[in-house]
Amino acid sequence: MPVQSLPSRSAVTSRLRAAGCVFAEDEADLLLSAGLAPNELIIAVQRRVDGFPLEHILGWAEFCGLRIRVEPAVFVPRRRTELLVREAAGLLCVVAAEPAGPAGTAPSAMPSTPQVLVDLCCGSGAVGTALAALVPGVEVHASDVDPAAVQCARLNILPVGGAVHEGDLYSALPARLRGNVDVLAVNAPYVPTASISNMPYEARVHEPRVSLDGGPDGLDTQRRVIAEAAAWLRPGGHLLIETSRRQAPLTAAAMVCGGLSPRTSTSAELDGTVVIGKLL
Repeated sequence: MPVQSLPSRSAVTSRLRAAGCVFAEDEADLLLSAGLAPNELIIAVQRRVDGFPLEHILGWAEFCGLRIRVEPAVFVPRRRTELLVREAAGLLCVVAAEPAGPAGTAPSAMPSTPQVLVDLCCGSGAVGTALAALVPGVEVHASDVDPAAVQCARLNILPVGGAVHEGDLYSALPARLRGNVDVLAVNAPYVPTASISNMPYEARVHEPRVSLDGGPDGLDTQRRVIAEAAAWLRPGGHLLIETSRRQAPLTAAAMVCGGLSPRTSTSAELDGTVVIGKLL
């Protein structure tokens, strides 16, 4: 019986391009380098043609230079969310530059107690995992209401020393974190309900609705996060929320009502927008 050979790069690329994959060549390279047997590769290509997210097929997504495990039916981390990570890392690193002793003494290399980061609405845990890599010594906690997301996040966050909690927003977190969180990094769902139908097929069909649908104006979950943030942040702590440019003024206004002083960061390179609120 003849041994089946791997389809050629050009054949895989042609199939993906015909299916409408914008980055057909790159996707073909990833599938061909995944170490799949010929029959497995044929099935994988067909799944991609049928609209399955590439990351669910591969089992991982590239994010902040890391390979993040992504299980089926779990939200796939987007490159735009790297702006949230950049801003959070910058705030966490600021503490290391603050003087820790009497005047004239050198600044401490690290804070005397670990900084506390919470990755709320964590999905796969990509944000918490990336920040653990960027800011050594940070105490990472992540939470999500979706059991599938929690299971996936544990595959990413537990190996870097973090903890993952299942439940609705802050109710999932250990009580000892209340008033002691340095940075709350949040990628809550912010797509308006009426806009879900306009999303790419692979997102609206293969990613959980709870990770996408932000209510009529997209800010339902954001408002809930903001309303309780001051009770969980330490004085001077920060809440960072990914949102869209159009929604950013509404997110910022909600932060003012929640007792936070907001500013907005955008990145044309990443097509990302993050509203950052400081607890004074």
